[in-house]
Amino acid sequence: MIVDLPEAALREYRSEQTAPDDFDAFWQETLAESRAAGGKVVLERVDAGLQTLDVFDVTFPGFGGQPIRAWLRVPRGATGPLRTVVQYVGYGGGRGNPAENLLLASAGFAHLQMDTRGQGSGWSRGETSDFGATGAQVPGVMTRGIGSPADYYYRRLFTDAVLAVDAVRTLDVVDVDRIAVQGGSQGGGIALAVAGLRDDLAAVVAFVPFLCDFPRALAVTDAYPYGEVAAYLRIHRDQVDRAMATLRYIDGVNFSRRATAPALFSAALEDRICPPSTVFGAFHEYAGPKSITVWPFNGHEGGAIEDELGALAFLKERLA
Repeated sequence: MIVDLPEAALREYRSEQTAPDDFDAFWQETLAESRAAGGKVVLERVDAGLQTLDVFDVTFPGFGGQPIRAWLRVPRGATGPLRTVVQYVGYGGGRGNPAENLLLASAGFAHLQMDTRGQGSGWSRGETSDFGATGAQVPGVMTRGIGSPADYYYRRLFTDAVLAVDAVRTLDVVDVDRIAVQGGSQGGGIALAVAGLRDDLAAVVAFVPFLCDFPRALAVTDAYPYGEVAAYLRIHRDQVDRAMATLRYIDGVNFSRRATAPALFSAALEDRICPPSTVFGAFHEYAGPKSITVWPFNGHEGGAIEDELGALAFLKERLA
């Protein structure tokens, strides 16, 4: 059943989220500090047992120069320059197995799938550690360092994601003028963050994006991962204002207001994990060309393979 507003009301809904006055300065300083930390992009070919694709184990410098893992998949023998997609993973997952997730490379793209620091044991494997602030938190990462924007987990993860694009731009196989970012759920929220922090992307795909419109999300769903924040504040009753202030720095609504690359969104009307009003909150604020696919009878899976095929057609057009 519909768990949020009907579609007609979603088309009219607007988020009440606002950005802190120092939002842009905060992220500019964060990215500058991590870029200044330096580090090399390292590729090592791996045998994934595939006949039509080459796969490389990638390590690149992320937040604070810390090593971040990724898979790079390209058509066998490709020398480039290729249109390229950088993909981010949903909550609890990691980069997985090198022989998984072959659609984009099979369609002729260079495909970098970034590992997710400190995750990767929920539904797919990850191998990147999170080095950052510790303290009281609900299991998961949503409340890790939530008392301060500087310490918050997603400051580190979003920086990794921006620098993943830096990393692919150094590769000979990549056409630097045809780079897109893509993700679903948490990965979709990360893609919106990268879109708001870069001006050199050719396209953005965000399936049922997470991390959007926190004031609305925390009011209309108790499903995890948003429920982690509610559970934390249920115990730390004196931390509500501090937590909500931190979340303003990582809200997809605020990044969308700064994003200009053409974007494809999706939302599902039966999605309790990322309620469709939160997706529309970011969609309506997105400053670049945009479209959205609505799945009326689906939950958090959204359009599943239909979303992926729709994104493939969108990326082929935008990166042609």
